[in-house]
Amino acid sequence: MSYEQTLQTYSRLKPGDKIELTHEVKVGFRKWTTTTQGEVVSKERRRHGLHFMRNHDDKVFSDFLVLRRESGELTTVTIDEFSEIRVLQAAS
Repeated sequence: MSYEQTLQTYSRLKPGDKIELTHEVKVGFRKWTTTTQGEVVSKERRRHGLHFMRNHDDKVFSDFLVLRRESGELTTVTIDEFSEIRVLQAAS
């Protein structure tokens, strides 16, 4: 799935949709791919300051999904070029 397809799927998501999200997790120099399944609670674009030595007025945004997993746990996932979203069941 291309990044454009991922963004198109992301834009169509609604609260209540059940999805499977494959994404890359990075810690230091290690990285691995994992899959998260859950129900969309919300999606949003957040401003953040994750970049070092940037101008104070630079605006940096990321797209986020808040998912409720089967256990009831809430998890927040950032959508990036390594993410793939698959809709399992659309909200009724």
